[in-house]
Amino acid sequence: MISFLRGQIVRKSPAEVVIDVHGVGYVVSIPLSTFEQLDHAKGEQTLLTYMHVREDAMQLFGFATEAERELFRLLISINGIGPKMAQGILSGLSAGELRGAISQGNVTLLTSVPGIGKKTAERIVIELRDKLDKGVESESPVVSTTAQLKVRSEAVVALMSLGHSRAAAEQALRKVLSESTDKNLAVEDLIRLALRHAGK
Repeated sequence: MISFLRGQIVRKSPAEVVIDVHGVGYVVSIPLSTFEQLDHAKGEQTLLTYMHVREDAMQLFGFATEAERELFRLLISINGIGPKMAQGILSGLSAGELRGAISQGNVTLLTSVPGIGKKTAERIVIELRDKLDKGVESESPVVSTTAQLKVRSEAVVALMSLGHSRAAAEQALRKVLSESTDKNLAVEDLIRLALRHAGK
């Protein structure tokens, strides 16, 4: 089992990186939250990893923090949630948002992630709520309100209609929200600010 990789990132995208470890290039799938932390990183990097083994394939998943990796492990322990879906959940929500949604039973926030329906969201809450207290401590949960979710969802759709991928749209919106002191931006302001980030 590979626990971590340390080396130079030679190629990266919002869903995958190639890391050169002593001349060997490892392809590692990552959530968007990890990509954001690597986005401005320079020099040698360390990725915590989880190796998923199937009969026909082996795949490495990488994480910037232990909190992300622990949540990934908890998610894939749920029947019906595979590594790709878990990666998608951690791309749609930060570790803090996810922990907060689970502990507070916020199904609305969980279903804001593409591909997560109400039944799956309810199963995540039921199966993981008690396990979170035993897991790795994360940052303080920051749970979006329903109104904020609606604005963010509309902004994502608008950015995609302007030619940006969902991953690029989500990344730009996260940067805007993390940098803004106003957490209740109107959808048009959110789109305008996100376009500046997406264009960089």
